[in-house]
Amino acid sequence: MNLKLRINEDMKNAMRAKDSARLGAIRLLLAAMKQKEVDERIELDDAAVVAIIEKMLKQRKDSITQYEAAKRDDLVAAEKFEVDVLSAYMPQALSAAEVEAIVVKAVADSGAKAPSEMGKVIALVKPLVAGRADMGEVSKLVKAKLSN
Repeated sequence: MNLKLRINEDMKNAMRAKDSARLGAIRLLLAAMKQKEVDERIELDDAAVVAIIEKMLKQRKDSITQYEAAKRDDLVAAEKFEVDVLSAYMPQALSAAEVEAIVVKAVADSGAKAPSEMGKVIALVKPLVAGRADMGEVSKLVKAKLSN
């Protein structure tokens, strides 16, 4: 079952179970997906849906940081719940060793020698780890490999 259908089924199940918190989080995701489809006049595939979920997760994590700084525990709990719901749709995460192996191979394949050539390496790595690793951490790892 593709990701879009799975999300729609989960929405229906949340409605049946009268789980309003889960239903709200899923509806936010569906609204973002629909917005992307309407704006770009495309039909979303699983990769595009994962990209939307990644963006939403990043937004939620930023919000959590700000709410914690403002000592708004009620809002932190709501955002963490949404993170849990959204994370369920992400593909299996890569281990640190798997990410490092991908980065090492990309550095060798690209022939990059200096941190200024980081873009070449990231261009090779990104499609392989999209949705399965934090790109901020991947970027730090690439920079470290090229700095040696």
